Amino acid sequence: MLAGLKTTPKTLPSIWLYDRRGSELFEEITGLDEYYQTRTETALLGECSAAIADVVGPDAVVVEFGSGASRKTPLLLDALATPRAYVPIDIADEFLDAAVATLARRCPGIPILPVHADFTRAFRLPPQLQNTHGPRLGFFPGTTIGNFAPGQAVAFLSHVGKVLGPRRWMLVGADACKAPAVLLRAYDDAHGVMAQLNLNVLVRINRELGGDLPLDAFHHEARFDASASRIELHLVAQRPFTATVLGHRFNFTTGESIRTVDSYKYGQAELRVLANCAGWDIERVWLDARSRFAVYLLRPASGE
Repeated sequence: MLAGLKTTPKTLPSIWLYDRRGSELFEEITGLDEYYQTRTETALLGECSAAIADVVGPDAVVVEFGSGASRKTPLLLDALATPRAYVPIDIADEFLDAAVATLARRCPGIPILPVHADFTRAFRLPPQLQNTHGPRLGFFPGTTIGNFAPGQAVAFLSHVGKVLGPRRWMLVGADACKAPAVLLRAYDDAHGVMAQLNLNVLVRINRELGGDLPLDAFHHEARFDASASRIELHLVAQRPFTATVLGHRFNFTTGESIRTVDSYKYGQAELRVLANCAGWDIERVWLDARSRFAVYLLRPASGE
């Protein structure tokens, strides 16, 4: 946090929006009319889960990176033949525990082995998986791949390939929409829920790092950078002030912003390049009728 606030322009990592409250807000966002991504991907998964199960085969372990509420996961688990286990990984531990309890009631016959971790960094899969030899299916739905810049996305996909091992598959959702009007509505909804999520990072700084950032001095703003093909979320200072975090003082001028989120919009050609650079090939692609969202099934690159 300190490093980001000391840069010019100021930035903060988007992962820290997601404590329990942040995760709850995001779940609320997924039900908004403006946020087309979740309902579009859910419909796609309903259409393609059986085909995915046919390709992956029986006894698969499903490993979900950034599992959140695991709302889309039952579509996949129901389609797979005798899934060996489900491993949800999330940084918000309380929210993860609640989601696991709900899913355990929904899928009582499937072992659920939660991992509380930052999935972008090194972590260990549960020891119960050490003697399993079936396929492992990584699951990365939503628009989260877009939170990585291209180089970071390659590093992440390479990282999860190592985590999953030799008999690996990867299912990735990617927002491909590049219509500014549609995107800006999705990231700046009329109810202000995305604004609450964005401001939650400041709430956490004040609560957990002894900060005194005035929340009412910031305004949530979504911007589309066409040259980078990404949505940016900013917290824009509405007046000049000085704030303290962990004993460090930071000056803000009117109009100065903290960039909190980047959400890149990757089309099929771009996603293919990222996958190939990370040691994956694309097995199948499912695209919605408006070409806004795609679900990709990745396999290890030829020759591995």
